[in-house]
Amino acid sequence: MRKKRHNYTPEEKVMILKRHLVERVAVSDLCDEYQLQPKVFYSWQQQFFENGAAAFIRNGSDRSARLKEEQRIQQLEEKLHRKHEVLSELMEEHVKLKKELGEL
Repeated sequence: MRKKRHNYTPEEKVMILKRHLVERVAVSDLCDEYQLQPKVFYSWQQQFFENGAAAFIRNGSDRSARLKEEQRIQQLEEKLHRKHEVLSELMEEHVKLKKELGEL
């Protein structure tokens, strides 16, 4: 009979890795406790160390990029609004001319 598969959340994975790295719990004990294959544990550890730099990225650079994008969106919206105003004025003049010429 097969065991039920358990999908661990990222928080649970970090907690399990932390127990090994900080509390010095043996990998074999953790694998027994959480019913993991050692290969799975070591793949989590590899992913953790490869992506660990992301934890130290400053949010300021992300915030400034977001601010620039918001400013660009605002500028494009203003440009679109001006375009609509010009088009409506041109259409109004066009309709007036057609009425004057008797085409409408």
